[in-house]
Amino acid sequence: MNKQNTKNTEWTIENAENTYRIKRWGNGYFDIGESGDLMVIPRYNEPELKISLKEVIDEMQSTGIEFPAVIRFHDILRSQVELINKTFRSVIEETHYEGSYLGVFPVKVNQMREVIEEIVDVGKRFNYGLEAGSKPELAAALAYNTNNEALTILNGYKDEDYLRLALLGRKIGRKVVVVIEKFSELNMLISLSKELNVKPIIGLRIKMMVKGRGKWESSSGERAKFGLSIAEILNVIQLCEKEGMLDCIELLHFHIGSQLTDIRAIKEAVQEAATVYTQLVKRDVPLHYIDVGGGLAIDYDGSQSTNDSSCNYDLTQYVSDIVSGFKQHCDLESVPHPNIVSESGRAITAHHSCVITKVIGEIHPKGIGSTVFDTKKATGEHITVTNMRDIAQVLSTENYQEAFNDVQALKEQAIQAFKLGVLSLEEVAKTETLYWQTLEDIEQIISNHDFIPEELKEIPELLSSQYLANFSVFQSAADSWAIEQVLPVVPISRLNEKPTKLCSLVDITCDSDGKIDKFIGEGAVTNSVPLHKLNADEDYFIGLFLTGAYQDVMGDMHNLFGRLNEVHIFSYDDDPKDFYIEEVVKGSSMESVLSTMQYTPAILAQSVKKAIDKKIQQGQLKPREGVNLIDFYEDCLSDYTYLKA
Repeated sequence: MNKQNTKNTEWTIENAENTYRIKRWGNGYFDIGESGDLMVIPRYNEPELKISLKEVIDEMQSTGIEFPAVIRFHDILRSQVELINKTFRSVIEETHYEGSYLGVFPVKVNQMREVIEEIVDVGKRFNYGLEAGSKPELAAALAYNTNNEALTILNGYKDEDYLRLALLGRKIGRKVVVVIEKFSELNMLISLSKELNVKPIIGLRIKMMVKGRGKWESSSGERAKFGLSIAEILNVIQLCEKEGMLDCIELLHFHIGSQLTDIRAIKEAVQEAATVYTQLVKRDVPLHYIDVGGGLAIDYDGSQSTNDSSCNYDLTQYVSDIVSGFKQHCDLESVPHPNIVSESGRAITAHHSCVITKVIGEIHPKGIGSTVFDTKKATGEHITVTNMRDIAQVLSTENYQEAFNDVQALKEQAIQAFKLGVLSLEEVAKTETLYWQTLEDIEQIISNHDFIPEELKEIPELLSSQYLANFSVFQSAADSWAIEQVLPVVPISRLNEKPTKLCSLVDITCDSDGKIDKFIGEGAVTNSVPLHKLNADEDYFIGLFLTGAYQDVMGDMHNLFGRLNEVHIFSYDDDPKDFYIEEVVKGSSMESVLSTMQYTPAILAQSVKKAIDKKIQQGQLKPREGVNLIDFYEDCLSDYTYLKA
């Protein structure tokens, strides 16, 4: 048959934006250039300053930095810290709120030293602090949060050493707040504070009745893991009064979950917390701070909805609802406005980091396009094969829907016939080849139609390819695998060219779960993303974005791939490319990941050398060849763990 020509629609930058929703999830930090390259806008208040991500990749390649790699835009990180602080200050000033904002960054969201250094540095002028939830995080916070006006909030369950570290912070003049999660912690803290002769700052975490919205809503409510009931809070107050330490209780804390998708949950939580706060203040509990916890969401899929990967509010609305909610309630009860603390980690770090990987191959459905199998009629062939060929030959714009139904039925018949030993391997191969060719032809026909019958809408998905990308999902996009988090996937260049391939992504691990098949779609999550045809003489890079929160630090050692190479980018107006690579952090070598798993690389090399030496002695290897093999093995141990693609 004569194949129909695909509708030749002109592709524009606007089409690319509608496909990948870059402006909607990018929070102003990403755009598409006229050249079709993905652009980074590193400073929220300088939209004219743009960096070509393709030029960053070109420079990395020219200096020998291997991919996959993490690229950090530290200006974005600094911008987000400024933005949240300035937004709170602006709303506080506009509403005549009488308290201040003293935010903290939760270290658990991204514990990388470079990230913490940047946040602390830019946060100094805002007295922006850190939150720790473990002894190692507290040790880091004590060393880096040196601003005596900034808070260090301590959450999580605590033992004696944890509390001693907290009181060490108090000894050196830091505003370290120990948030009591369970009653027994208070007894230990009181005893240690007397032993060390230092006055603690105590926070109380409420076990909220209101529940959050989204994937983490179970972390709030009566079955929450952390927090004190109202009865326990009253017992804490009574004990502190008895010990003469009521004045140590300065902070009230609540948290109803990460990535809160619905603004109504925030409004409800503020109302409940404000009620508890005002009643405690009226009982002469000298509270100075209200900690609203984390939960400020980011719009991963650009839908601006209550989907798990989105949110129906922006930063200004979030801040306004918190500030106005506490102001209104405190004014009604005639109590002082508390200083507001928030622990917004995801919103601070997500946008600044992305994973760049090269597509190194394509896996076609049933080998379509990669191999050719002769489907010519053979003497005595089974009727199923003949019927499949006949349908393919008479396919037209008038009978394509009937043809689809028929080839679907014939394919099922062929499978059953093969299981019963009726069809030969060659006949099955012909049937499969004709089936996929027919689907391709039907897809070309329906691409010219405005209306597509419902049952035919699955054809593009059936024909979609898998692009093999040089990375590990388990290391670089753990949430994509573990909780089906949608992460934006976008080609770095050719965005001014129509993508003609529907694809899912598979990684280079040996695990069948090593794939990404949840993508941003039109109004819903889809199982494929439009990408471009691979050209033999051209590298094709794609980016996984919004990976700066949790993904940077949650990666595992699956297949012993380890950490990625990492580059830190700063914008620089006087540079011709408007950026420079400030630092390169080498990823894991084979030696380092093997050592992590208790292997000794020197012993491994010695063992292989002994085996090669034995073959040389037996005359099965020439000495020079053996030496080269040993050198190759040792060189591999010092190399990057990912493929050299």
